[in-house]
Amino acid sequence: MHFQLTQDQRALRDGTRGLLAGRFGRDRLRAAVGDPGLDRALWRELGAAGFFALRLPEEAGGVGLGLPEAVLVLEEAGRALLPGPLVACQLLAGAVDGVASGEKIVGLCEGEREPVLWEHPADCDELILVEGGAGRSAHGSGGEIGGEAGGAQGRTGSAYRSAPDRVACAPFASVDPLTPLARVTDLPHAEPLDLDVPRLRREATLLTAAQQLGSAARTVEMAVRHAREREQFGVPVGSFQAVKHLCAHMLVRAEIARSAVYAAAVTESALDVTAAKLLADEAAVANARDCLQVHGGMGFTWEADVHLHLKRAWLRAAQWEVAREAEELLAAGLIA
Repeated sequence: MHFQLTQDQRALRDGTRGLLAGRFGRDRLRAAVGDPGLDRALWRELGAAGFFALRLPEEAGGVGLGLPEAVLVLEEAGRALLPGPLVACQLLAGAVDGVASGEKIVGLCEGEREPVLWEHPADCDELILVEGGAGRSAHGSGGEIGGEAGGAQGRTGSAYRSAPDRVACAPFASVDPLTPLARVTDLPHAEPLDLDVPRLRREATLLTAAQQLGSAARTVEMAVRHAREREQFGVPVGSFQAVKHLCAHMLVRAEIARSAVYAAAVTESALDVTAAKLLADEAAVANARDCLQVHGGMGFTWEADVHLHLKRAWLRAAQWEVAREAEELLAAGLIA
């Protein structure tokens, strides 16, 4: 399935790409590896640009756009390997004061998944814990998180907010040097939040898939560029059939994932979101692996940023719906 972006959507995508390229280029990416603390000035700049308030209504100070536009923005963030709890701040911009403007950074974690992991614990001003709400109807759909909080009738799951100093946690080794992690050992249910938890989970899954899509597309570009520039036996390595096949398979994975992610952003169907996450995870991980092969199979080399894409892809693949969960949900939906 092919989706034709509107002129405004293309402008949003290109503007986001330009902003991130200017404020978080390769030098900043490399610096962040050594010091993974979030840049508060950049975070506020993203807030001023409407990155977090994208789906809040205009009367609430937001941009008034929808889920497809949020997917495009998070795709570009994934392409740039922008670190931080971007999905959490996108979803909670209307529920926690200061998040929409970038003045406050909020974390989001799943209470029933072990271990309970918290991204960027040293940078977050609040932590939101969600429990339950993981069951999905095959035809479930929903609107936006944030803005006015609706009633809890008909919802499943709970959400609680806590200040960081009230959260007991322990160090946890992260495979991604740009994403510090902590293992939450005790999070008091201090203040309940009236959120549609199933919808929040569904949208967090989709926006995470969008980041995976951006990474998968970026590694295609990196592989093709290297294949054109690197020479062996007097010719570009891209002229070799084995390298051509690797690059072609990478492109196919990325475009299949793109169709699934964009379709899920339009339908908001639970099964579509599940399929999008499964395909985007596969594309991000497999493309990063193949991109390493195109670069000579050097492994985790600092000569290229491919290993950072692979490590981030591994991390995101373990968030929200992992492959095993997605496969079970899709199988159940097909049987139903």
